[in-house]
Amino acid sequence: MTEKEAILARHSVRKYTSKAIDADVAAKINEKVAEVNAESGLHFQFLNDEGGAYSNLFLKFSGLDSAPASIVCVGPDSADLEEKVGYYGEKIVLFLQTIGLNTCWVGSFSKKRSEAEVKEGEKNVISIAVGYGENEGKAHKSKSVDQLVDAKADSPEWFNEGVKAALLAPTALNQQKFVIRLKDDDTAEIVSKGGAFTSVDLGIVKYHFEVGSGRKL
Repeated sequence: MTEKEAILARHSVRKYTSKAIDADVAAKINEKVAEVNAESGLHFQFLNDEGGAYSNLFLKFSGLDSAPASIVCVGPDSADLEEKVGYYGEKIVLFLQTIGLNTCWVGSFSKKRSEAEVKEGEKNVISIAVGYGENEGKAHKSKSVDQLVDAKADSPEWFNEGVKAALLAPTALNQQKFVIRLKDDDTAEIVSKGGAFTSVDLGIVKYHFEVGSGRKL
């Protein structure tokens, strides 16, 4: 499965089976996390058998406490940390989809109960639940292209493909608070409208756009 195929196949999953992530799969995940950390300077961690981090009442009600593992998104505290977390976290999410795992971005997990290592000067931003879903999840309802895109009618194919992928990006509460613009110099930009977790969302959307368009923003 390619990353483009993973974008089409991947949906948020909140209920997981009891199937554990075995040592061979865990090794692949740790290798990908190490690769992403080396590229980004972040401190993502794969925690197998995460335990109590998803134990609050809301997460139990939604089923997320059934997730056997997580990716904890930690990094040096900076103005662009949340956007970097979204961008590189989604890179891992799509990788996990390609090896048969399901995921869900989780903003309200218990940081005190998490086993993540957070060094001085670092911040634990968000978590990604990981496991084998009871199902493959459902496609989210998306806003229209007219609501999210500022571009001429005869936009180039690379831009249109980027938009298609960006509209499939997960965002907090499915809020999609962003605008994708085609600029006069034949480049694109994506800007956030602001709000809770929208900086993380922006990073996720940018990564989707780049995968779809084949161009770096």
